[in-house]
Amino acid sequence: MKRSAILWPALLLSLSAHVALAQTPSAAPPKLDRIDDVDDTPITIGAKQAPAHEITQKREGGVITEETVKSGPSTYTVRAAPVNGNTMPGDTFGHANHGAQWTVMQFDLGKKKTVPKDDDASAEDTAPPPVK
Repeated sequence: MKRSAILWPALLLSLSAHVALAQTPSAAPPKLDRIDDVDDTPITIGAKQAPAHEITQKREGGVITEETVKSGPSTYTVRAAPVNGNTMPGDTFGHANHGAQWTVMQFDLGKKKTVPKDDDASAEDTAPPPVK
């Protein structure tokens, strides 16, 4: 017996089961849920605020070489990589921006320390060294 002779009855049986299970749509309209009305409270829009960040750019020959962004307490700097010959951005050897450099802490090393003026008062409070 051929293999197709075995498959035909199985195919007809599955199709007849599918047709028997299919339902015709009813003529009644679908059941709808009621949605409550929403209060119409007026919406107020405030004045436009200034941006919370400050951007500083350094240019050389019309090209931005460095950009510093200060946003709240954090500050970061993005520098452009140097151009190699006549490569274009996106080429294999083309330049791209370096990763952002975050400014964590800054120290003023050139500033002199202030000496308190109460040196005389603190010298009187200390006991003299023991005599041998």
